[in-house]
Amino acid sequence: MNAAHLPRPGKPIRGSTSGRPIMALLDLLGRRWALRLVWEIRDRRLNFRDLLELLGGNSGALNTRIKELRKAGIVDHVDGQGYGLTSEGKKLLEGLLPLHHWAERWAKRQS
Repeated sequence: MNAAHLPRPGKPIRGSTSGRPIMALLDLLGRRWALRLVWEIRDRRLNFRDLLELLGGNSGALNTRIKELRKAGIVDHVDGQGYGLTSEGKKLLEGLLPLHHWAERWAKRQS
């Protein structure tokens, strides 16, 4: 993975030249499988093979996403235990829960 491709606060990112931290975070989480990966390891550690099976994708893309999330400090890896959320990753998940609840209410309003 090229570190230049990782969204960084303070740097222009896809869709925003401001580099605001929220925009950089949303760019990172909006990448294919990023949120799903965070969700799947929210309460357990999974190895690469298990994640690949759950996400039904190719190993190169998954590997890139894991590297990005690790570099961002959201995901870590423990030998013999697999990938899991860091303490900051857990705080991120807590912060996303209000969005999850809002989206559930929104879905009900749309139907």
